[in-house]
Amino acid sequence: MKKILVAPSILSADFNNLLHDIKEVEKAKADWLHFDVMDGHFVPNISFGIPVLKSISKSHSMVNDVHIMISEPKKYAPEFIKSGAEFLTFHYEACKDDQEVFEVIDLIHSLNGKAGLSIKPNTKVEILDKFLEKLDLVLVMSVEPGFGGQSFIPSALDKIAYLRRAIDEKGLPCLIEVDGGINGETAKLCKEAGVDVLVAGSYLFGHDDLAKRIEGLKE
Repeated sequence: MKKILVAPSILSADFNNLLHDIKEVEKAKADWLHFDVMDGHFVPNISFGIPVLKSISKSHSMVNDVHIMISEPKKYAPEFIKSGAEFLTFHYEACKDDQEVFEVIDLIHSLNGKAGLSIKPNTKVEILDKFLEKLDLVLVMSVEPGFGGQSFIPSALDKIAYLRRAIDEKGLPCLIEVDGGINGETAKLCKEAGVDVLVAGSYLFGHDDLAKRIEGLKE
């Protein structure tokens, strides 16, 4: 049976007690820690950036999974890697053309990071085909990027299933991650479609049965 990885998103954590919340999800056996970085330009919200990542990236033993919803990913990628990002996922829509996408992927790899590429809900999944062989991860957004707590967009399931077929047919090691509206019910649908990594925020943080919820996502 394939192992499902769980990546709690600190966007939903209590920033008055951020380290406490990180330790709680680590104790509850989360695999990765997901950082949603927003610049107020590429998406209509501002979250946190390099200083926050740098300050907490070494405070836990989980994988630092960083999703940069920002303009100019090529410009900022090196600093995120230097600050502790192990997986660094940027947006297809933030690049001017396919050549720039390849350049950012190569840049991340040159810095010993793992490269992820994400698409917004309205972007056709087929555009990822040409990049799969160079990617370590693809991130399907199942909400419009920018704000936490949104409802799951069902069309994400078709994208996950498409990517599962494409990756398996080519025998690639690329992981499929989904982010947005993940709870017990939508997680099950995503797992059936072939996802590898589940990002969850409000479903996990602030609940007394955190360990049970993480275990349920993995099952």
